[in-house]
Amino acid sequence: MHKARRGAMKPHVAAFIFARGGSKGLVRKNLRPLAGKPLIAYAITAAFASRWVDRVVVSTDCPEIAEVARSWGAEVPFLRPSELAQDDSPEWLSWQHAISTMKDPNGRKLAVFVSVPPTAPLRLASDIDGCVDTLLDSDADIVLTVAESDRNPYFNMVELDDDGYARLVKGPPSGISRRQSAPLVFGISTVAYAACPEFILRANSIFEGRVRIWQVPRERAVDIDTELDLAFAEFLMMRSIAVPPEG
Repeated sequence: MHKARRGAMKPHVAAFIFARGGSKGLVRKNLRPLAGKPLIAYAITAAFASRWVDRVVVSTDCPEIAEVARSWGAEVPFLRPSELAQDDSPEWLSWQHAISTMKDPNGRKLAVFVSVPPTAPLRLASDIDGCVDTLLDSDADIVLTVAESDRNPYFNMVELDDDGYARLVKGPPSGISRRQSAPLVFGISTVAYAACPEFILRANSIFEGRVRIWQVPRERAVDIDTELDLAFAEFLMMRSIAVPPEG
């Protein structure tokens, strides 16, 4: 156990949901209905169900998203500046802004920052808790959720060389004739991230720090970016293949 982080008192953990108003791929994405609820409601509900999270804060530039978020119980103590809500705005800067701007009414120091993106509605609260547990019990600066990838750079992912010929992205160890024999690789999911606030404030990107992972099954890692993603998520819900938290 990482005693410097997990002590006798429960650390102050806040979940942040970053939801821009603009979305070119799927218009008004964060408010789109999914099985009768706005997409952002799933992130809010899962965060409240976490055994670690004390506060659920939404960072948005959109008054309509702020109103819906409040109706589901989340705090919206500030509106995100427009320069941090553009298509090309790095979300890392929004993370830094949220940590610097949010004040705790009880004067508690934020011990763990959790990002719960609204685009992964099939997550469970236990996925969030797994990230926090891993952070508190390790030397990590940040913990990512990942799912096993269905494509492998050692086996069936290619890039083109300068002459236009395809080659594997990574040169495989000898003797690999099937994907199952290739080194295991993961895709980063948008289920949750847990991090030390001090690391976020001093760094410029995730992989500047010590990174650990929390693995989730692929069916809970569905990321909503298109109409097809939305339809697939609803299909999984209706088939009870992946069941979002109640609320």
